[in-house]
Amino acid sequence: MSLQVSPLKKHWPKIIWGVLGLILVACLLRVVIWEHNYYAEKEGSERAAAVNDVVNVSDVDETDITDDDKKEYVVAADKPRYLSIEKLNVNNSRVLPIGLTSTGQLDTPNNIFDVGWYTRSATPGKGGVSVIDGHNGGPTKVGVFKYLPSLVKGDKIIIEMGDGTKYTYEVYDNTTVPLDEADSQMYKMEQTPVAGKESISLITCTGEWSQVQQTYLSRQFLRAIRV
Repeated sequence: MSLQVSPLKKHWPKIIWGVLGLILVACLLRVVIWEHNYYAEKEGSERAAAVNDVVNVSDVDETDITDDDKKEYVVAADKPRYLSIEKLNVNNSRVLPIGLTSTGQLDTPNNIFDVGWYTRSATPGKGGVSVIDGHNGGPTKVGVFKYLPSLVKGDKIIIEMGDGTKYTYEVYDNTTVPLDEADSQMYKMEQTPVAGKESISLITCTGEWSQVQQTYLSRQFLRAIRV
């Protein structure tokens, strides 16, 4: 006499594993949702002055630049050497040549007190548009362009060349651009705001710090024309 196994008993192991699988998936979803909500709540909060909040922190140098360091910095006669903004107490910040990163983005100097001149843009004094960037700050110190957003139309920026020649520029416009619009607006920084006028474009990070994206949520775009 043969005994017929009931359908429930026959499939019982599969049912158990199925239930366990659903429980596991539910737990994972709960963790993911909690983490998303947590970071969403923190999004845009003021950045804490902590080392682990900085992207590529090993590449960011907060060492103070002394007057002797500045005096010893020498470039070719026709290349930019110093940048000064009296209103921001920026005095003879070294201008370092920069290019693009491996991902095609504008590079920045290692030291937060230096500024970078994009060598594929025009050389100051040559009649084109010179693109210059700098840091907002580092883990514990304020960078050279921290207060760039405070500049207004008419404020002066001075570029000194390797031979001592100085060019003065007046701020024409100064705009805070959301991070997600920065790339699409970058073309403006390669154009003079006044046709036929030589200009410089200054760029830095600004706004609130995003713990999720590990960057500031805005970019500051300033253009100034030579006078």
